[in-house]
Amino acid sequence: MIGGDNKAIPRAALAECWSCKGPVSIKAMFCHTCGAVQPPRQSDHFSRLGFGPDFDLDLDLLEKRYLGFQRSVHPDRFATKPAKERAMAEQQSVSLNQAFETLSDPLRRAAYLLELKGQAAAVDRDQTIADPELLMEVLEAREALSEAESVAAVENLAIKSGADAIKLLSEISKAFAADDLVAANKLTTRLKYLRKFLEETRARRVALEDLDHESN
Repeated sequence: MIGGDNKAIPRAALAECWSCKGPVSIKAMFCHTCGAVQPPRQSDHFSRLGFGPDFDLDLDLLEKRYLGFQRSVHPDRFATKPAKERAMAEQQSVSLNQAFETLSDPLRRAAYLLELKGQAAAVDRDQTIADPELLMEVLEAREALSEAESVAAVENLAIKSGADAIKLLSEISKAFAADDLVAANKLTTRLKYLRKFLEETRARRVALEDLDHESN
């Protein structure tokens, strides 16, 4: 342990401030002693925004914290600071953006959490579908979409897939809560393809609408 104001912080959780050389928490954005902005040291996206490594997040709180942290490192606040400190503020801003973009998206959050827990996320691998059940589901969905000849038919497919995606989020949450990473990985991969299918339904709908306009 280190004495003074940091006596409750383990040595492993401390770094040296680049400006005053005093001890500073590795998670701190600013030095406790001199107030200088710190570089974004090694930290996961959850910790960077003040959360534990959980799939279920309060998205309103996530956004609130992100915006608050971003304001604290806004370039305008460092206009008169040395170039080194301005660069570190920019690095902090980039790291916060990466964390927010990952955690605010359920699919990216699930894949990131899997990696954080030591489970290689299948969603990040190549496009080959190894799960026969998922492969059949994807093929049948795409066949139904290719056969849809009206906007209403496409909308019905999109509504069903949207409902399935919402249900999947609940199942992914339960899998992570039970620390069943194999199930979470499988469900996350299915969510990936459901999302892709929803994008395909939007494209199909636009194509059908264009055909309707041309025929009228």
